[in-house]
Amino acid sequence: MERREEQPGSAGAGAAPALDFTVENVEKALHQLYYDPNIENKNLAQKWLMQAQVSPQAWHFSWQLLQPDKVPEIQYFGASALHIKISRYWSDIPTDQYESLKAQLFTQITRFASGSKIVLTRLCVALASLALSMMPDAWPCAVADMVRLFQAEDSPVDGQGRCLALLELLTVLPEEFQTSRLPQYRKGLVRTSLAVECGAVFPLLGQLLQQPSSPSCVRQKVLKCFSSWVQLEVPLQDCEALIQAAFAALQDSELFDSSVEAIVNAISQPDAQRYVNTLLKLIPLVLGLQEQLRQAVQNGDMETSHGICRIAVALGENHSRALLDQVEHWQSFLALVNMIMFCTGIPGHYPVNETTSSLTLTFWYTLQDDILSFEAEKQAVYQQVYRPVYFQLVDVLLHKAQFPSDEEYGFWSSDEKEQFRIYRVDISDTLMYVYEMLGAELLSNLYDKLGRLLTSSEEPYSWQHTEALLYGFQSIAETIDVNYSDVVPGLIGLIPRISISNVQLADTVMFTIGALSEWLADHPVMINSVLPLVLHALGNPELSVSSVSTLKKICRECKYDLPPYAANIVAVSQDVLMKQIHKPNPSNKLAIVHILGLLSNLFTTLDVSHHEDDHEGPELRKLPVPQGPNPVVVVLQQVFQLIQKVLSKWLNDAQVVEAVCAIFEKSVKTLLDDFAPMVPQLCEMLGRMYSTIPQASALDLTRQLVHIFAHEPAHFPPIEALFLLVTSITLTLFQQGPRDHPDIVDSFMQLLAQALKRKPDLFLCERLDVKAVFQCAVLALKFPEAPTVKASCGFFTELLPRCGEIESVGKVVQEDGRMLLIAVLEAIGGQASRSLMDCFADILFALNKHCFSLLSMWIKEALQPPGFPSARLSPEQKDTFSQQILRERVNKRRVKEMVKEFTLLCRGLHGTDYTADY
Repeated sequence: MERREEQPGSAGAGAAPALDFTVENVEKALHQLYYDPNIENKNLAQKWLMQAQVSPQAWHFSWQLLQPDKVPEIQYFGASALHIKISRYWSDIPTDQYESLKAQLFTQITRFASGSKIVLTRLCVALASLALSMMPDAWPCAVADMVRLFQAEDSPVDGQGRCLALLELLTVLPEEFQTSRLPQYRKGLVRTSLAVECGAVFPLLGQLLQQPSSPSCVRQKVLKCFSSWVQLEVPLQDCEALIQAAFAALQDSELFDSSVEAIVNAISQPDAQRYVNTLLKLIPLVLGLQEQLRQAVQNGDMETSHGICRIAVALGENHSRALLDQVEHWQSFLALVNMIMFCTGIPGHYPVNETTSSLTLTFWYTLQDDILSFEAEKQAVYQQVYRPVYFQLVDVLLHKAQFPSDEEYGFWSSDEKEQFRIYRVDISDTLMYVYEMLGAELLSNLYDKLGRLLTSSEEPYSWQHTEALLYGFQSIAETIDVNYSDVVPGLIGLIPRISISNVQLADTVMFTIGALSEWLADHPVMINSVLPLVLHALGNPELSVSSVSTLKKICRECKYDLPPYAANIVAVSQDVLMKQIHKPNPSNKLAIVHILGLLSNLFTTLDVSHHEDDHEGPELRKLPVPQGPNPVVVVLQQVFQLIQKVLSKWLNDAQVVEAVCAIFEKSVKTLLDDFAPMVPQLCEMLGRMYSTIPQASALDLTRQLVHIFAHEPAHFPPIEALFLLVTSITLTLFQQGPRDHPDIVDSFMQLLAQALKRKPDLFLCERLDVKAVFQCAVLALKFPEAPTVKASCGFFTELLPRCGEIESVGKVVQEDGRMLLIAVLEAIGGQASRSLMDCFADILFALNKHCFSLLSMWIKEALQPPGFPSARLSPEQKDTFSQQILRERVNKRRVKEMVKEFTLLCRGLHGTDYTADY
């Protein structure tokens, strides 16, 4: 075969079997990658270059690309290609070439010590990879050799350049080890070897860091190198001198960040807790940073306060158990805890004026867990010391959770507001956790503070302070059972006294009432003291989420005590809806959807018959009729006109339509026969909704109506008209392409199945295109979504038994049944998930039972072509399957077993362990 010479990036370059990876072509491809404006050419060049890097020719062109006359982008590619060849194709390198490769890399690194930094780093990474592959046997003292070679005086490079190159090499070595593809047994050997070799690294780093003559750039590199090595889990006591030097370097603003990183990495090693004596020496060093921390906070230097906090938290969070165990040192550890408390309460609003306090929250969880894990005697001692600390923590957290002034908050960006919201959620979680340690006394403490705040005339009223205290109470009440708390009655009494002048405060008041809804269910006499507040909030669109959520909770929890209030709730909801309807804009839409959701919830609450929600069982039980009119009917008749008004403005909005459907679905299920007077109106409304925007929720509601009312002659005409309309619209949707609407197809198939099961007369109408329905259902069998496929199978298992009694069904099965069988066999052959095989077996069973003569003809024809439904099947296996199916017309379970067996043969899984899961 003649070799095709292809230029990188030319058409077909990515697919050619033999590519000319020359230096010139690589340079052209790099030029194309960096400078060609055409994105397609860039992508082709990148693909070609990736192939070049792994080609055998890379050994040749890499060194040439590193020539001094090349630009850094080209040199960088050469260095990267060398690293890839060494790290991924080490086994291709003959052992007698190890030394020359090592020498070449050392030469290049020395040359680039005063050249491009990015190329130097890649070359260092390549040499590091080579060292890891040769250690410990072929290059036992790799690190010591590196140090010795770079300290040689006869090098052409100046001392500082050599020093920085050596530090770069030593820094990337542990990093390359962490990401290397070494096999597990080699990784262990190399780790041990590196741990020994740190003896050659740490003294050098200590000397460079403490030398007054070392320039800042060298000392910074030293700290980064130390940071890299400690992640190899070097014993903490071996790092002691360097950690102390790093603490001293924190005073130098240029070295601050690197020092913090090195100290935090050293302290955070999992193994560090074994070295308790070293940890105890670190506490005074951390405490010694308190003045620097205070100065930073005072000067608004967020970076410095953040860094010092990271160090304190790293020591406290990683080693609280080990340090608490040293009971005789309890005071120094308590001083560290107080320092972390200072960081938690750092002045300013997160995340605008400070970003530090959030770092500390996990520490408080850890400390509490460790205290509570001690045996009783020790725990009692520490509880005595730390309970006051945790009460102080609650005060600090509630202060941090306070909103800024309205004016200041107005200037915050939406991202800052969202970060603050998440921060408050973290505070809420912490308070909930702290309750485990402080118990009921915490609730009393919050209640007393709130009481003083609301009744005191001495200090000016602060809505932020009130909101934060309520927020703390709500955080605990949401997850802890406060039903037995003696402060809740007082709190319920205080809530109406709160002067609500602000949306954030109003929201928190709502959520607090919601959190107490279980308590209200046990004390229904108190509902009346908070319900007016909630109903008043309902009128404010900004409070629709919190007020609706609270009302829903009250409806759910206080179900049996709500009827006296229902008329009021509905009246307010109607009033709010009316106001919202007259100003249709996106922000109002959300309020409308929430209130429709509330009404929907209310219907379930007012269901005085208390029967199960699911009426899709084989029979409908007649429920005892309650005394007087069903309250849901009363409510529904009141709101029906209103909902029509809502739809007149929002018919094109999917969210609103879904909320309306939910209302009627709940009420139809609740009322059953009592809903009858509204059937014609609802059918007409549903038709309008589905004609405007087809939606699964409208089909599900239509299915409910078919199920409950289609068998009653008086209701059949409107239901039939609705059924024909939604079918016609859905068939049009199929013509346009139904793949984007699996939920609609799923609901449509369920509706068709329900119609056949409950009222087959719906299929007698001449206006129903049964053939189109049949073909669409076959198409739905091929959808990737399992629920849609199941629903389609359900339709066919209802349709096939009607072959004899409904002429149009018999005709379409005769004409198109073979198409259905082929779709079923394709699914069994591997097109559909194995979990759906029972559904397809049901169709085969129904075909066999109700269309036997047709099936016996079709199945032999369908299985005739070679490779159908799977290339793995022999003609004998196909023949056996068809005979087995045709013989079994009584036992559905046997057919399911046959189908499962056959699908395993089709997929090549028969007899494998993989089949055991099914």
